[in-house]
Amino acid sequence: MPRWIPRLIVMVALAAVGLFAAFHVLRALRTLLVLILISAFLSIALEPGVNFLSRKGWRRGWATGLIFLVMVLVVGLFIGLMVPLVVDQVARFVTKLPGYVDEVAGLAERFGIDFSSERLRLALTNVDADLQRFAGDIAGGIFGVGTALLGTMAQMLTVALFTFYMTADGPRLRRVLLSALPAARQREVLWAVEVAIDRTGGYFYSRALLAGISASVAWAAFTIIGVPFPLALALWMGLVSQFVPVLGTYIGGVLPLAVALIESPPKGLAVLGYVLVYQGIENYLLAPRITARTMELHPAVAFGAAFAGASLLGVPGALMGLPLAATIQALIGAYLRRHEVVESPLTVDPRAVAARTVAPNEGTEEAAPAGEPGAGSGEGEAGG
Repeated sequence: MPRWIPRLIVMVALAAVGLFAAFHVLRALRTLLVLILISAFLSIALEPGVNFLSRKGWRRGWATGLIFLVMVLVVGLFIGLMVPLVVDQVARFVTKLPGYVDEVAGLAERFGIDFSSERLRLALTNVDADLQRFAGDIAGGIFGVGTALLGTMAQMLTVALFTFYMTADGPRLRRVLLSALPAARQREVLWAVEVAIDRTGGYFYSRALLAGISASVAWAAFTIIGVPFPLALALWMGLVSQFVPVLGTYIGGVLPLAVALIESPPKGLAVLGYVLVYQGIENYLLAPRITARTMELHPAVAFGAAFAGASLLGVPGALMGLPLAATIQALIGAYLRRHEVVESPLTVDPRAVAARTVAPNEGTEEAAPAGEPGAGSGEGEAGG
């Protein structure tokens, strides 16, 4: 047997043991790694604001603390306004439920279906035993719910701690990491970090600005319409419509519409009209101007990025998917060399070809009756 074969067997065995151990370590630390990834994303998103305050003379720690305080106040205000809204609307829905049942029963009688409030109450009399068993299950699972709640709070505090230190000590942390690379690699890494900060920070602050505008206008509109809890519904619509990818616009408008319909159908129609009109104004006037220099993603790419992020990390992944896709697109565009595309029916839009051929003909027909020698110049202008 050659002498190198036992050595190879030992190396393969050690590599297998190392990979097995690394796999189990990564699986055990998966939660921590995800929290660090979320913290890094939030740190990059907060970096432009902290840099702005630092240029004004603020220390990075105080600047980061101020931004954290603003975020905590916004989240606390949102939760404090949403809880009374949910309690009130559930109570109103339960109060009006018999009337809704009678209305549905009137529609069902036209199709020969026996669906009345008396029949519903008769069916509900047999639910007491089920409710008691359900209450027992809930009582038995209170400890598990409390443990999960404490775990969630611990994870949120961990993310906040990592995010604060990554943002406040960002320059020093980057100097430590870059010291292991040569100067040429350091410039490339710094350029990639700058692109990530620009894309992610621009996405975060542009969405925050759009959410503020949407919430302010919605607050005024809901107050005029007479919808209860207008500020809570406006905050819900502003935050959800801007920070939930792809479907946020529809999810943000459903709750105000449902609350208005519970009050009265005319108010519901007024809220629906407002949502449609405002979304048109935002999509064609506000959003293109505010997000012009932040992200340029095709809708299909944005949907795919949000779906992929949600599949990997859930809600945080869906939020991080769009700016991460924009950063990757910018990095690839910087290194990718593009070439001129050959003419082919597969690469040309027939409507664009028709427009280019019709425009010169129209210019020629308009210039011919004049009988001027400059008709050709008019054709060239139309073609251009």
